[in-house]
Amino acid sequence: MSQEAVPSSQPKGLLQQMEELMAALNADLSQLDADFQQSAERPVPAPAEGSDRA
Repeated sequence: MSQEAVPSSQPKGLLQQMEELMAALNADLSQLDADFQQSAERPVPAPAEGSDRA
């Protein structure tokens, strides 16, 4: 994305802020998905003692 039209001294536009937030969220979700894929390959550990299962 080019920022030639917006001088750096001006605050970011709402659209640009939203695009950056969406990019960060997408990266976080991609990492979370990778973590889930790895955990699916491992056996599930037994529940911790003292859990609220009744």
